[in-house]
Amino acid sequence: MTQMNAENGNLPHYPESYWLHSVELPAFSPLNEDLKVDVAIVGGGITGITTAYLLANDGLKVALLDAGRVLNGTTGHTTAKITAQHDMIYDEFINHIGRNKARLYYEANSEALTFIEETVNKHSIDCDFKKQNAYLYATTDEYAEKLEKEYKAYIKLKIDGELSNEIPFNIKVKKVLSMKDQAQFHPLKYLKVLLEEFKKKGGQIYEETIAVNIEEKDQGAVVLTRNEKRVEAKHVLSCSHFPFYEGTGLYSTRMYADRSYVLAVKTKMVYPDGMYLSVDQPSRSLRSIKENGESLVIVSGESHKTGQGKDTLAHYTALEAFGREVLQYEKVVNRWSTQDLTTLDKIPYIGPITADHPSILIATGYRKWGMTNGTAAAKLLRDLVMKTCNPYKDLYSPSRFYADPSLKKFFVENADVVKHLIKGKLEIPEKNVKDLAKDEGAAIFVNGQRRGAYKDPDGNLHIVDTTCTHIGCEVNWNHGDRTWDCPCHGSRFSYKGEVIEGPAEKPLQRMDHTMLENFTSEDSGY
Repeated sequence: MTQMNAENGNLPHYPESYWLHSVELPAFSPLNEDLKVDVAIVGGGITGITTAYLLANDGLKVALLDAGRVLNGTTGHTTAKITAQHDMIYDEFINHIGRNKARLYYEANSEALTFIEETVNKHSIDCDFKKQNAYLYATTDEYAEKLEKEYKAYIKLKIDGELSNEIPFNIKVKKVLSMKDQAQFHPLKYLKVLLEEFKKKGGQIYEETIAVNIEEKDQGAVVLTRNEKRVEAKHVLSCSHFPFYEGTGLYSTRMYADRSYVLAVKTKMVYPDGMYLSVDQPSRSLRSIKENGESLVIVSGESHKTGQGKDTLAHYTALEAFGREVLQYEKVVNRWSTQDLTTLDKIPYIGPITADHPSILIATGYRKWGMTNGTAAAKLLRDLVMKTCNPYKDLYSPSRFYADPSLKKFFVENADVVKHLIKGKLEIPEKNVKDLAKDEGAAIFVNGQRRGAYKDPDGNLHIVDTTCTHIGCEVNWNHGDRTWDCPCHGSRFSYKGEVIEGPAEKPLQRMDHTMLENFTSEDSGY
């Protein structure tokens, strides 16, 4: 197979999020001493920062820890739609969890939108917040029928929506379903101000501080970090992408990781109002942004399970072809990928990690709708800490279990994990080091053992053990982002083996120069 490169289709060579590229974020020091606080929050994305902001406003002493840099994770790679229209979900929710809980889900996310708007106005945040209608569109008869069922669910749940037959793009559609008065914004400009407000209230922020475990106590808990520092708190909140501590919750078996791809493009056409999402596969998502008075469009989609499927650069080129046809774009300004977790019943897990440990709380599984779900999570976590009544506590409870569809999904997803665990052990790599071009990576054999090799643009070789440090699945090369991705639970590693996303906590083992010297000429290609 011919190795594709990012120059095909005028794609930027390396991935970089538009949001991270367009704003300067503050830097914070690592934790270098033991702490004692009221609340320790692990994870510096929209949930962690919003929760920290709320609790500091309540007068609590709060420490926020991030394994890398704040806002550089999932939140920094979002499409930043603020909406309760989370694809086609409400007809499914009515059938599986009932009309009342489906309505609660809508209300929780609608209230999250209202909270963001009120916070923007309260602090006069310049974050390009703009009200927009959200649209789902179908291009096939099969999905048009599903949209009609979704519209009936809107009516049952008293959601302000409308069914129509067209959108203002060169796309042949069968049906279109709108949800009125949703919104979009620049998430990092918004959250940067919340960070500043948190600091003003005495909040403590620590970057490059990896939480690895929790020591449970009768009253509260202690976060243990990789550099052997301790943060004692009455409540510990895991707001990282994947819970850094699972306890007995077995969250690895109750969620799966999904990736999608994003382009920020400059267009020749004037973009109409609205945020758009196709319900057919492969998915296509559109929304506009403003940069120095110029209009850009975010094009995203191409969803697939992490570490599985075709050459990942093909997903970028597919989006580029779609954007060229529909938007008449002039150039691709940025490209990046993003990842999120989906729970068994598609509702996030927010609350006590287990029923027996009310002082340890988690928030995860947003299914790529983190702007509203993450904000709803922050409001719920705040109420749980403050012992305030919240109508969404039971809906989001991590201890819930709906036999339909959770039981079936549990067996399907874990059978998939077993399949990839076995497949990776039996798969025979087809390449040698000598076959690698510059800027190419692949699994290879080294002295009869599976290894991962990447030759950088300067010709330097980087070799790692491809066994994921979570449960031992074999990682696969992600050509589009130059990472090693695990097909079992979605852990991701840099080409040097560093952890980018969990649940893995330890890096892949690197081969040093001594090990390289022990290569046989047949194995190494030298």
